[in-house]
Amino acid sequence: MKTVNYLALTIAIIGAVNWGLIGLLNFDLVAFIFGEMTWLSRIVYSLVGLSGIYLITFFSQLNTEEE
Repeated sequence: MKTVNYLALTIAIIGAVNWGLIGLLNFDLVAFIFGEMTWLSRIVYSLVGLSGIYLITFFSQLNTEEE
């Protein structure tokens, strides 16, 4: 399970960096590398979204650690 956690966190960080580039420089790194909404870029965007959803479960773990 530790590997899945690290993988999800890494993918979410990649997504966050991409969103930062979009916000600051109006540059979409995923679209630049894989093309504008190609099947590869859709896979990357989907993996980022799924990783974010998976990482939501970490909030429940934070509450149990504090108690």
